[in-house]
Amino acid sequence: MFSFTSIKDYHADLLHGQTTCVEAVQYFLRQIDQQKHLNAFLEIYAEEALTRASQLDEQQAQSGRLQGPLHGVVIGLKDVICYKNHQVTAASKILKGFTSIYSATAVERLLAAGAIIIGRQNCDEFAMGSSNENSAFGNVLNAADNSRVPGGSSGGSAVAVQAGLCMVSLGSDTGGSVRQPADFCGIVGMKPTYGKISRYGLIAYASSFDQIGILAKSVQDVTIILEIIVGKDNYDSTASDTPVESYSQLVPQKIGTRRIAYFKQVLEHAALDPEIAASFRSFIETLTENGYDVQPVDFEYLEYVVPAYYVLTTAEASSNLSRYDGVKYGFRINEQNTDLTQLYNKTRTEGFGKEVQRRILLGTFVLSAGYFDAYFTKAQKVRQLLVQKTKEIFSEFDAIISPTVPSPAFKFGEITDPIEMFLADIYTVFANLTGIPAISLPLFIHSNKMPFGIQLMTFQEKDLCLLSLSEQLMRLAGKN
Repeated sequence: MFSFTSIKDYHADLLHGQTTCVEAVQYFLRQIDQQKHLNAFLEIYAEEALTRASQLDEQQAQSGRLQGPLHGVVIGLKDVICYKNHQVTAASKILKGFTSIYSATAVERLLAAGAIIIGRQNCDEFAMGSSNENSAFGNVLNAADNSRVPGGSSGGSAVAVQAGLCMVSLGSDTGGSVRQPADFCGIVGMKPTYGKISRYGLIAYASSFDQIGILAKSVQDVTIILEIIVGKDNYDSTASDTPVESYSQLVPQKIGTRRIAYFKQVLEHAALDPEIAASFRSFIETLTENGYDVQPVDFEYLEYVVPAYYVLTTAEASSNLSRYDGVKYGFRINEQNTDLTQLYNKTRTEGFGKEVQRRILLGTFVLSAGYFDAYFTKAQKVRQLLVQKTKEIFSEFDAIISPTVPSPAFKFGEITDPIEMFLADIYTVFANLTGIPAISLPLFIHSNKMPFGIQLMTFQEKDLCLLSLSEQLMRLAGKN
């Protein structure tokens, strides 16, 4: 009977003839079918995945070796990542039925390394949401408790890993959309340095914030995937040209990261769940007892990060989503005798969900002539202050530690106030505003039986240090 623990163990079983790629794909297809109520996948590529698995098995049999570092690794894609000749809708009615004419660079690199793409995963519409309640195709359910949200916007990608429906998922992270659902679902979720992974083929929400991220059950598996998909890309001018490091070989060497900061204001924040605060303080004590120098630092900008984030991201969304007008592709209202302005208006009103409409309107407002300086310009100044503060902190410390979220997974319909929902991102948006890498590690279980963890952040391009420290802390917590 096939079972999955890690990519490394899976490859060992393949080499020793104890399983095959076809058996792996068949196993995950059964799991997806048995747990379809979770609504994690919008589309399954069953026949295609089985064909590719058979080809990989045949190639291995002929050569006696694996056909790449991701040979037979079964991966799901969030429905904002393009895969040539496959539908991509951003979980929105306005793109329903749209077929991509090219693949994202990250997808091309996965396939070249031998991966198998098994399906397209549900998410909040256009990656806008913190609960996966905004998809045009229904809610994704948390596998640990179906009455609770899986987090957003990469909820389907997180649940697919949590429930064992694939080995790894690719999501996107604009303000915590990989790390927050990873926390709610008890798995590992990483957002690399901005530009580390090419955004070519990622449907844009807020271009200066968006980053493809990785969800897996272990730091080791995140490391293996990251090493494959990072690197310079001529199709994305913001992609980092820093030489690709051998993460999978270097991370186990325990790179010296000993000085860790945490923000005093985070632990004092009224929104922080008492159990999460207590577990966080206890873990800081454990770190100190094991030789880490963990110190509090003042972070006077905590109350400004969410407002600055939502002013800037909605402004960029207003611009990016203006292309969905019902003329060139996607959904269009089927009415006669409408002029062009009516066509735009009615198509966008029917095609976009309420949350997307709210953010487009907010973004258009802050970009308008009368309010540009009052909102957008001030938010940009806050962002610059945060970048400067980040440089100051990392001149003295190797990493920053914090809770990933202020509370464990909440119940569907529990949060109806948009502002309260925005505040669910209070600890994660900092990394996107400053472009630094961040990861959520599953360490604890709440008294309500739901998982939660911690977030680690390092300076830009210090992804290797982040992964190495993450591996150390997971071992320290007995999670490896």
